[in-house]
Amino acid sequence: MFHYRQVLVRMRQGDSDRDIARSKTMGRRKLALVRETASNRGWLAPDTPLPTDAELAEAFSRDSMAAPLPPSCVSPLEAWREQIVQWHAAGIQGTTILSALERNHGYRGSTSSIYRFLKQIKAAEIPDVPMRLEFKPGEAAQIDFGAGPTLTDVYTGEIHKTWYFVMTLCWSRHQYVELVRDQTIATWLQCHRHAFEWFHGVPARLIIDNPKCAIIRACLYEPEVQRAYAQCAEGYGFRIDPCPPRDPQKKGIVESGVKYVKNSFGPLRDFRDLADANRQVRAWVMAEAGIRIHGTTRQQPLVSFTGTEQGLLLPLPAVAPELATWGRVKVHRDGHVQFERAYYSAPFRLAGKSLWLKATVTMVHLYEEHILVATHLRQGAPGARSTVTDHLPPEAQAWQLHDVQWCLREAKRIGPSCSALVRVLFGDRVLIKLRAVQGLLRFAQQYSDERLEAACRRANHFGTPNYGAVKQILAKGLDLEPAPTVGTLATTYTQGGRFCRDTQTLLLH
Repeated sequence: MFHYRQVLVRMRQGDSDRDIARSKTMGRRKLALVRETASNRGWLAPDTPLPTDAELAEAFSRDSMAAPLPPSCVSPLEAWREQIVQWHAAGIQGTTILSALERNHGYRGSTSSIYRFLKQIKAAEIPDVPMRLEFKPGEAAQIDFGAGPTLTDVYTGEIHKTWYFVMTLCWSRHQYVELVRDQTIATWLQCHRHAFEWFHGVPARLIIDNPKCAIIRACLYEPEVQRAYAQCAEGYGFRIDPCPPRDPQKKGIVESGVKYVKNSFGPLRDFRDLADANRQVRAWVMAEAGIRIHGTTRQQPLVSFTGTEQGLLLPLPAVAPELATWGRVKVHRDGHVQFERAYYSAPFRLAGKSLWLKATVTMVHLYEEHILVATHLRQGAPGARSTVTDHLPPEAQAWQLHDVQWCLREAKRIGPSCSALVRVLFGDRVLIKLRAVQGLLRFAQQYSDERLEAACRRANHFGTPNYGAVKQILAKGLDLEPAPTVGTLATTYTQGGRFCRDTQTLLLH
């Protein structure tokens, strides 16, 4: 309003509009409007006080000074202003709005007209001004993943997609950066441990997005945290602060940090493998990123960290907490659960039920709610199977225990005839007769060891060493009859036959 005050002073001094216009303060047409308004309000009299800035603003505002626009300057889109405002608020783009107007109302304006109209609407909107959050030293850190470079292992030729794991301290802006190949729960927890060891302390609060490796269900008021991540927070003593869903601006510090890493570290570098990339990024953080003048704090992040913030972080626990992955698994009908393409047995009574699985680096534990029901060594190869014999049904345990060696020992205990018959069965070159031998030995429970031995002796004597013959002998009680003996040969074979020719006569011919 200062230039209006200057114009009023000169008008009160008697200067004409032409003289005032020569000073380039404003044009003669506008000066005429100002003179008319000032005259109507009595501001041109020298003995009256000059108006205040508020009065000048009210009198010479754009709305009060503007003349009515001619019809040619009014946009034809004004007829559908309310509808366009609603569409714009819903996030519909300008070209889509233009197509809808052409289709529904026969509008024939240009694309520029719709964008000019939308610009007017945006100018009238109340701007969305974010609030900058302030943090105390050691109070918080922000975490995020960002797309990393594609690495080709020079030793194996494998191509791997990578991600940057970035943890940025909110006060000093010092960073921990690590390249990883996945965003699993195990990787997420391991990166936290590495970051805390890098900082030699733990921030009191971790501000995160809502990745599945940390948050099961994102919610504005009551997000559900992964059980493994909750245990990690308890072990290290930090608290988890997830951002509201679809609102990454709440962790803008690390968002900018990820962008800085991707633009400043990644380009124009060569990596032999993932380990080499992580060695380079750690050196870059200490030698370049840590000593730069930060654009917001105007301080060197590493200097601020070592000088102030490091001493205010929570201390690391004396014993690092166990990092375990938790998950719900279902017991299949074969009595096993699947985890990372390996199989682990559970008690057969739990088939069809859901259990909690806790996996550490070396062990896998299964829980029925809070009760531990199984423990296994973690299998590393896909398709590997870990089975505890006690988890099997009784009949399966019996079958598994009664192997070939057990059958041979049991047959030898019963007697030599039984042992000989069992060896004949196992010696079959076509069929595996383990079940036949197991069934044969079970006859000792139904009858007795003595009767089974006698039945085997009789079967061996008559040249029928098989399961069916022994079964028939026992069923008919033939094993209780006297053992068969070899009879005397007939006189035909001992004293010579009546019509037998002399061998000498046969040889003469």
